[in-house]
Amino acid sequence: MKLFSASTMLLAASLASTSHAFAPSISSSSSLHKKSSTPTTLFSTTDGDFASNAITISSSISSLSGQTIVVKYGGNAMTTPELATLFCQDIATLQKLGLRIVVVHGGGPMINAMLEKVGVESRFEGGMRVSTEEVVDVAAMVLSGTVNKNISSGISMAGGRALGLSGRDDALLQCEKLWGKGSGGEDGDRVDLGNVGQVKVVNTDLINQLLDAGITPVIAPIGMGCKGQDDESIVYNINADVAAGRIAGELKAARVLFLTDIAGVLDKEMKLLKSLSCDDIDALIEDETITGGMIPKVTYATDAVKLGVQGAFITDGRVPHALLNEILAGGEDGLGSGEGGTVVTL
Repeated sequence: MKLFSASTMLLAASLASTSHAFAPSISSSSSLHKKSSTPTTLFSTTDGDFASNAITISSSISSLSGQTIVVKYGGNAMTTPELATLFCQDIATLQKLGLRIVVVHGGGPMINAMLEKVGVESRFEGGMRVSTEEVVDVAAMVLSGTVNKNISSGISMAGGRALGLSGRDDALLQCEKLWGKGSGGEDGDRVDLGNVGQVKVVNTDLINQLLDAGITPVIAPIGMGCKGQDDESIVYNINADVAAGRIAGELKAARVLFLTDIAGVLDKEMKLLKSLSCDDIDALIEDETITGGMIPKVTYATDAVKLGVQGAFITDGRVPHALLNEILAGGEDGLGSGEGGTVVTL
């Protein structure tokens, strides 16, 4: 399945139309395509293809209407202004199509900029940011503040409804300390990551109450210790991929999408692997095809699938309207466009 064109995006919005339905501007989308150097393989706009696309979109909407989709938002999709605008438009459109959308966002570049500004050093171990108290203070300020509110207000300005939260609000994300694996992979060789949290409890009641009210929760991955435990008052920094995967699993979401800055999971020849099973993922990590920051994405994608999520998508967030493409281009099977990333299933 190819990626949708701007005219097909208009069709998706039309199918969701109410008196205030959002419809992306063809002229604005066209100008973005001309300026962008990112992948933009598009449908042609002949009558036959347009009708085929309409059937595909209708099948996708029929199979997903009323179901929950969790999106991990970050990378170029967040830091490039044009792509950030299109992301918010996509969320608003999916809401109007009857889907229940949860956004979990990162903000690494913004955290890095603020850490440099205030003179706090940080480093990474196994794709995780080592988080001293000083680092967590900065991360919480950046993620729960400007970044979170920019996303929620952007969705609202695009015609949707959104509410910004952190994982500390109403004990949304309760954590225990996460230890990193040492080079030997043994418990005795584990790495102290500081106040990095592993999500143990998700307040799904709060999320579902917001979704039932037609509101998209926009969640900053800053958590707290588990209620009643000695570390209850500790503020934890949570990897956004970790948080999104666990939230999707606890909600038994139909889909979880991880937006990234590459085409998806690549093999050692840098070719896209369009679909993988959980066993495939384990083997690719073992032979070091998958390394670094991709490991948390695929690990928590597989965890989410094992918890009951129907499909996890490692999605190329550099593609305009990446969400609409991957959610609506799969038809009833729901396996995405086939060109916009990697789908992980059991």
